[in-house]
Amino acid sequence: MRDGFVKVAAGTPKIRVADCRYNAEQIFTLMREADKQGVRVLCLPELCLTGYTCGDLFLQDTLLRGAEEGLRTILEATRNLDMVTAIGLPVRCNNKLYNCAAVVHKGKILGLVPKTHIPNYGEFYEGRWFTSARELSDTDFSIPFAGQESVEFSPAQLFRCASMPELVIGVEICEDLWVAEPPSARLCAEGATLILNPSASDEVVGKDGYRRQLVAGQSARLLCGYVYADAGEGESTTDLVFSGHNLIAENGALLAERRFHTGLTVSEIDVQRLAYERRRMSTFPPSGREIFPNYFDLELGTTKLTRYISPNPFVPDDAGDRAERCNEILKIAALGLTKRLEHTRARTAVVGLSGGLDSTLAILITAVAMKLLGRPSSDIIAVTMPCFGTTDRTRDNAMELAERLGATLKRIDIGEAVKVHFKDIGQSMEDHSVTFENGQARERTQVLMDIANQTGGMVIGTGDLSELALGWATYNGDHMSMYAVNAGIPKTLVRHLVSFVSDDKGGEDPKLSAVLDDILDTPVSPELLPAVGGKISQKTEDLVGPYELHDFFLYYAIRWGFSPRKVFRLAEQALGDRYGRAVILKWLNNFYRRFFTQQFKRSCLPDGPKVGSVTLSPRGDWRMPSDAVAALWMAELEELQ
Repeated sequence: MRDGFVKVAAGTPKIRVADCRYNAEQIFTLMREADKQGVRVLCLPELCLTGYTCGDLFLQDTLLRGAEEGLRTILEATRNLDMVTAIGLPVRCNNKLYNCAAVVHKGKILGLVPKTHIPNYGEFYEGRWFTSARELSDTDFSIPFAGQESVEFSPAQLFRCASMPELVIGVEICEDLWVAEPPSARLCAEGATLILNPSASDEVVGKDGYRRQLVAGQSARLLCGYVYADAGEGESTTDLVFSGHNLIAENGALLAERRFHTGLTVSEIDVQRLAYERRRMSTFPPSGREIFPNYFDLELGTTKLTRYISPNPFVPDDAGDRAERCNEILKIAALGLTKRLEHTRARTAVVGLSGGLDSTLAILITAVAMKLLGRPSSDIIAVTMPCFGTTDRTRDNAMELAERLGATLKRIDIGEAVKVHFKDIGQSMEDHSVTFENGQARERTQVLMDIANQTGGMVIGTGDLSELALGWATYNGDHMSMYAVNAGIPKTLVRHLVSFVSDDKGGEDPKLSAVLDDILDTPVSPELLPAVGGKISQKTEDLVGPYELHDFFLYYAIRWGFSPRKVFRLAEQALGDRYGRAVILKWLNNFYRRFFTQQFKRSCLPDGPKVGSVTLSPRGDWRMPSDAVAALWMAELEELQ
């Protein structure tokens, strides 16, 4: 329950049609098993206390009394379970019969939610027995049921957790999801973050895919968690077969799924994440007060996570999805650059080519843009500027890459110019402080800007999203350009993009593929300190930390607004097998410290295309004062240590 994680489950008990005593025993046994697994919210199928396929038996007093007695048995057997459960059963009210979900907790019925949309077509003819909740007054009222003197009876109910305000449960039943205006839309607009759907959806060829899309899509549309529990083994097979197709989704992502089984499907819903996204999205309606709230309390504890946490949240795990993502990003970034080149009537695109990953990606994107414009690659001016830290490997790779792409190559050694500048300002060549490094970076930017002026062109920026988050850029050095094509691309994704181009071009140009592969194999470095023995002496990840960790921190801390404690917990879950606790904490401290102190660099960034859900553009998704204090975040990290 801590950090917003609520362990939920969709359960399909094995039942016997019309045998309410047997079904009640199966249900409370499954509830106890769910409790052992740490489940705090459980959804069971539609009419599972009787069976969905009872037909005209639903009109029999004996069956209806059996269902009510069965619920009393369940309440007694589970009075000590700290778990909210939705159980499907028929309920009589004012001489009509309703298909309901009883929402129970610790032996008490919190409320009875009747089904709104009653199907009466094809194989479904519930209208023969059940009345729609639309026939009820929109006001809430109570009825005595299952030994409880007063139970709220209404489709307009929310079940709110007092100990975790972000957990608000709403219920709709089966067909309610399949209609044009599902009740869940209103429930979520009024505050529900988790929708439970007790269902009895039969199985026919292809229906599982549609059902899966429906559940995932509804969770995305409503920014909610969605637990769908389907009827399964034990239902009558006279005309229909039920597969127990259980689904758990969150904001469009399918977290867990099982089919053709009985038992539990378990995962965790992150209600804090959902609440943050609703706050962020101005189009999500504010909660009103129209729906009646029922309150319950759950003991807060640490939820054991079983849901998958990707160690590289910016990079799809599936190879096919990854290739598709890379291709799309290259097109988006190239389209942005195409527009800028057209609008400015730039005759050239000037790229500082170092032989590193970022500048490689920048020139690859620029090459795509030139192709889209129908212009020759020679309109790209690739400038390599060797200096004190440049190695033969990176210099040669830069020159080879420019040649393979057909760019116009300029080699300008800036060592002498930097020495003159250092002499002018009194900077010793033996003093390898930040001035020694930044002086080279600013000289390179000056060269690029002046060449752009000479050729009527524009400088293409190479800095990536991860560097912007950490402020790992020289202010008015590589920090500045006329259009920054990598600005929305994190370092972990930069690597995959270059790899994608290498694989894509391998058959067409093996030499291009070979140089890209060698660049991928080169340590990430600004090459601003003198090389040692001809090899790179300055490795970025030794100084600021592994980009794999920083991109993980960036995604969860900035995209989702998670607290340092929660980011750390997820990092341990996803990356704990690669990095120890102390290592993760060290670099997480560094991430927050640098992120706050380096905002001034992000406040004046050049334009660049947004390609994903995270961007730090001061004109777009991230608005932060340069003088914001990190004390609260750092104090929370201190507690973790």
